[in-house]
Amino acid sequence: MTTNDAFSAQGTKLNRRGRANRETILKVAIRCLASEGAEGMSANRIAKEAGVTWGTIQHQFGDSDGVWATVLENAADEVTSYRLTRTESHQVLARRVSATVEWLRRALDSYPARAVQTVRMGLPRDQRALEREFPKTLAALAVVDDAWSALIADMLEGLVASKAKIERVRHLLPAAMHGIQMQADLSTLTDADAARRGLAEAITAYLEE
Repeated sequence: MTTNDAFSAQGTKLNRRGRANRETILKVAIRCLASEGAEGMSANRIAKEAGVTWGTIQHQFGDSDGVWATVLENAADEVTSYRLTRTESHQVLARRVSATVEWLRRALDSYPARAVQTVRMGLPRDQRALEREFPKTLAALAVVDDAWSALIADMLEGLVASKAKIERVRHLLPAAMHGIQMQADLSTLTDADAARRGLAEAITAYLEE
């Protein structure tokens, strides 16, 4: 997390102590959101665990919308650290797809990605309420989604298959991987490793047709 030249919700530049508080709050927020699910989505609880007051949260981020938006912005930055290596990106189709599935497994299991999922699930389902109550968070979610989309497209770049099939796989992969992850988290009915292998094999067969 980069805190150099960080600013408060009021637009004032933070001093060293303010930047340290901001970094601590963000680390605690990501940990709570990633490990505690919906129970961790409480700005007051995050303030308590970070050892700061609600007034500090307000000064730093404005409100919970500001907290979630900043968490998501940091998660978008984190996404770029999960790129395939150059060696992986030049493998034959089956290995390339398997490497892509494994990349997504690591990325989606990271704290930032789990924090994003918690925020996404905890937001209002009504679009008008979402736009009214969490405008910053909504904008930050779009940035996260764009980052994921760009990375997945980059990972599939150069595969020998029709553009239409590549585009379908680009949309299928994150949805399928999220589903496998959620099912594995919620029950023991799914062997996640077997599910991911089956997904890679199915995508490879589809692209080879």
